[in-house]
Amino acid sequence: MRAFAVPSADTEPTVTEVPDPTAGPGEALVRVAASSLNGFDASVAAGRLHGMMEHRFPVVLGKDFAGTVEAVGEGVTRFAPGDAVFGVVMKPHLGDGGIGELLAVPADQFIAAVPGEVDLTTAGALGLAGTAAVDSLAAADLQPDRTVLISGATGGVGALTIQYAVATGATVIATARPGAEAEFVTALGAQHAVDYTGDVAAQVRAIAPDGVDAILHLAGDGAALADLLAPGGKIASTLGFGADQHPAAVFVMANPSAETLQQLAADVAAGRIRVPVTATYSLEQAPQALADYRSGALGKLAIQLSGTPSRG
Repeated sequence: MRAFAVPSADTEPTVTEVPDPTAGPGEALVRVAASSLNGFDASVAAGRLHGMMEHRFPVVLGKDFAGTVEAVGEGVTRFAPGDAVFGVVMKPHLGDGGIGELLAVPADQFIAAVPGEVDLTTAGALGLAGTAAVDSLAAADLQPDRTVLISGATGGVGALTIQYAVATGATVIATARPGAEAEFVTALGAQHAVDYTGDVAAQVRAIAPDGVDAILHLAGDGAALADLLAPGGKIASTLGFGADQHPAAVFVMANPSAETLQQLAADVAAGRIRVPVTATYSLEQAPQALADYRSGALGKLAIQLSGTPSRG
């Protein structure tokens, strides 16, 4: 099959042929229609996880996937061939990924059905970013009528976090440069945009003199941001900033359980949130997608793997 993969250690990812996977016991074999890029993929591509996780080369990139079940292994009853599914690749080693034409994944976790109202391109950009957004807001214990600062608001996780935070009734301060970035976050519902290239602390204090009630640390200096917390506030970080660094900090590791994925899909289907896919690439264009991601593109960058992803 064709896939966007890192062929060996210390090499750049490329679109290449890799062996077809098969569905083992308890697994579903998915014909992938769409995937997307996340920070994890950029870290793998840059070699930053060498020595931290086992690499089984060629390592196919892509934590997210959406497509149709092609076959199921022994003991699988939850899904059947032809079912539309999406999810997140969560394996103890690196090797299998969503930016490939086929993917074998456990059928009992980290995967959910795609509602009929949701197209596969959208589903393929939802799983990891949506889970990180939901889990981060839960860790920050954001309450209605409170103020939250989202640092790193222009990426996929940040864009979804803005929408969920607004839905709680919170006042959202989002980091974004003036211009297209500020327009992007305010269109998603953020009431304030602060320029992260300037004095963030001064800008935030001008809006919330007594500090903010919660902080989502998706980018930037966690320690400096934590100084902006009001008494009793929390800072939830996806970047490793936790209680060892600050007593109000919670390190968040996204857990894309089937239940969380189902809720995310239901929210998209009902129009409660939208997945901000700002560009879509073919599989052959995946190297350009990665370059654009590294340059700081807004929102989610989707990759199509089988023509125009649709429900057929």
